[in-house]
Amino acid sequence: MPGENAAIFSDKAALIYGGAKGIGRAVACEFSARGASVAVADLDLDGARKTAALIEAAGGRSCAIRCDVTSEASVREAAVRAEAALGPTDIVMNNVGGILHGNVEDIPLSEWQRIWDLNLMPVVRSNAVFLPKMLARGSGFIVNTASFAGLYPFAMTRMPYVAAKAAVVALSESMALRFEPLGIRIACLCPGPVMTGVMETMKTWSVGVEMAGPGGELAVKSVDDAARTLADGMERGRILIPTHEEVWATLAEHWADPDAFIRRKSAAFAAGDHGRPRPSAEQVAAMTKPG
Repeated sequence: MPGENAAIFSDKAALIYGGAKGIGRAVACEFSARGASVAVADLDLDGARKTAALIEAAGGRSCAIRCDVTSEASVREAAVRAEAALGPTDIVMNNVGGILHGNVEDIPLSEWQRIWDLNLMPVVRSNAVFLPKMLARGSGFIVNTASFAGLYPFAMTRMPYVAAKAAVVALSESMALRFEPLGIRIACLCPGPVMTGVMETMKTWSVGVEMAGPGGELAVKSVDDAARTLADGMERGRILIPTHEEVWATLAEHWADPDAFIRRKSAAFAAGDHGRPRPSAEQVAAMTKPG
């Protein structure tokens, strides 16, 4: 299917669950800039309206919809409203997520359920709505947002999130295997360090515990960088789309000898190297700006 680049976004209708801010907002604007009309669904209706207004101000077509992705009925209602406004949905992005921090022994079972309801089950609920429609017409594009945390071990203080994002990666790969021969494209965006507001709503369950990052060799990217990387990857026919190409070398090292990789990470953490990414050029400029 690679090679059908021009047809992916032009004159297509997209629905982004979780498009009120951050990566979701940037992706909504990027899809619009490439020719799609975009429905923005989010629990934060004001934020969704701001995203839609940005798209319309740039000459695009958009609508904002309130949606709670932990509710099957709300996910279905958002789909109905998006199609009423923009026509049959060609591209669906399942982008809602949430994070937490703490030692696994301190995290209650209710938090496991909450994190899975935010990071994995919205994909399942969305699939229940859109897969039958896409199968019936033999076309469509589903994009799921995962994380570097689901690709290799480092996020040991975010284990419910790790498990959910690893499940999104595995689910997306199996969906591609099953549905791409039937005309339905699948992509899985895997963000590494990207400047989003996800930490603002993070619950912390342990005191004095360091948060480990994906690696000091990685630089923090902007949400606009992430959005362009996703759209470019979709146009090139990629399935797993990381925000940082450097991750492929890390994954090769991991799978060459997982035991050795885990023990090297453990030794690095014990030595005080928590894998925090480098600030971006924009961040450095902001930090060194006079005044």
